[in-house]
Amino acid sequence: MGIIIRLVITAVSLWIATLVIDGIRLTTDSVPGKAGALLAVAVIFGIVNAVLRPIIKMVGCGFYVLTLGLISLVVNGLLFMLTSWIAGRLDLPFEVANFWPSAVLGALLVGVVSWVLNMLVPDGDD
Repeated sequence: MGIIIRLVITAVSLWIATLVIDGIRLTTDSVPGKAGALLAVAVIFGIVNAVLRPIIKMVGCGFYVLTLGLISLVVNGLLFMLTSWIAGRLDLPFEVANFWPSAVLGALLVGVVSWVLNMLVPDGDD
């Protein structure tokens, strides 16, 4: 149940990012199409983060130390762009226009909103 709640929270965070940031778009008009696309992109985003983030942190730990963690903004933006690219390959109506500012700010906004919503919504692990 906790995974489904986190998936919905990520989908809501992605939806908020499409509303706030101009370069992030859902290119469908139907509400069920938007909801399905957001859930699918949330799954892709979760898989990309679960698989690649630990590898990137381990390989690039020197850059994280050298930049005092600021490189994570770049890494998060690139992972967000990768999610958009995979969604495009799967014909999902989700697109991120460019790296700066869309992908970087989008990843930052999705992270912050997901964190806040995860704090507010119990996930059953407590």
